[in-house]
Amino acid sequence: MSQSELFAASTAWQPLADRLRPQNLDEFFGQKHLIAQGKPLRTAIESGNLHSMIFWGPPGTGKTTLAKMIAGYADAQFLVLSAVLSGVKDIRQAMEQAKAHQHGKTLLFVDEVHRFNKSQQDAFLPYIEDGTVMFIGATTENPSFELNNALLSRARVYVLKSLATEELLDILDRAISDPDRGLGQVKWQFADDLRQQLVAAADGDARRLLNLLEILADLAVNDTVDVSADLLAEVLRGGTSRRFDKGGEAFYDQISALHKSVRGSSPDGALYWLARMLDGGCDPLYLARRVVRIASEDIGNADPRALQLALNAWDVVERLGSPEGELALAQAITYMAVAAKSNAVYKAYNQAMALARESGSLEVPMHLRNAPTKLMQELDYGKAYRYAHDEPDAYAAGEQYLPDELRDLSLYQPVDRGLEQKLKAKMDWLKRKDSEYSG
Repeated sequence: MSQSELFAASTAWQPLADRLRPQNLDEFFGQKHLIAQGKPLRTAIESGNLHSMIFWGPPGTGKTTLAKMIAGYADAQFLVLSAVLSGVKDIRQAMEQAKAHQHGKTLLFVDEVHRFNKSQQDAFLPYIEDGTVMFIGATTENPSFELNNALLSRARVYVLKSLATEELLDILDRAISDPDRGLGQVKWQFADDLRQQLVAAADGDARRLLNLLEILADLAVNDTVDVSADLLAEVLRGGTSRRFDKGGEAFYDQISALHKSVRGSSPDGALYWLARMLDGGCDPLYLARRVVRIASEDIGNADPRALQLALNAWDVVERLGSPEGELALAQAITYMAVAAKSNAVYKAYNQAMALARESGSLEVPMHLRNAPTKLMQELDYGKAYRYAHDEPDAYAAGEQYLPDELRDLSLYQPVDRGLEQKLKAKMDWLKRKDSEYSG
């Protein structure tokens, strides 16, 4: 058995990511905004003046590692619960185990804490309150939405960031050079451009990087891993994905970025976020609906063609699927990004809806009511209504179309851009006609 095979056999039970887990703060890669020298969290860890915490960040950024490290610095018993597998019964058992540890501290680490419902989260509160445990919860979701206020009020939230390219390259170098905990027992032929490609595929996730590297190590021949472009492409095929959760924080952040890129007249930004969402697995029909919404909300009557183009793109998505539908979406959003913008219709509609809710059941003016029966005619339904097509310029100047209580209301205010320039000029002309009629 070769040296590399002996090494693989001796470590087969322990993944590379676990073997290479840093043992102290100086070995920790990333999160310098939290644990660099002089930062409050590092000071608290090194001084032992600790508190309950929530670690919020993407996968593979060191949440579990940092929690274990804190337990080590505090000389505390380390208990782990996974919200995916645990319930209230498991929480109570963990608390009993913590109480039994009478001569020392207990750090309870709860992974995926956002998966506990509100009542399960409440089960931790008395034990955090009385100091039975120091609580650290890890979540990939926004705590503001997923954790209850009582738990948030007892724990400080720390935001962990995706690892930068340079940090991932340092981890890669350490992994392939460390003969004891890493993959230094084998020889590596690994060009810099291919290292960059592997790091890019990891997408800020140290665990993913090390898992991919371990697959490459399994392909060693005669104690050597010769990483070619073809070999790397084969390992990466189907094994990488960008961060995207159809119901989570990344999803809403990205659709917000797409919408705001169109609103901000950035076709490049709009195309990038569209590609990110499609690449992450977003349903193109969802994007088609959002593109239609953007056309009305942010472009409106400044360029009505945008709405038609959005509807056409939706139609292509439904009729042809991928990739033709995705290209049609790209066509729609780039047009919309450079089109004239107006939210005048959106604002007017919102104001009208608020007014409808607040103003009560105001009566329709008598002259606007239909009078299909003799009784209704006798009650003056439709009396004095002026048929616009019989008026000069097809406009009944001075006619009132709002309830009496709202007769002076003005909702729609066209902007001085795109087609709304002409609409605004037409409305100004209509107002002058009204003024001449009343005068």
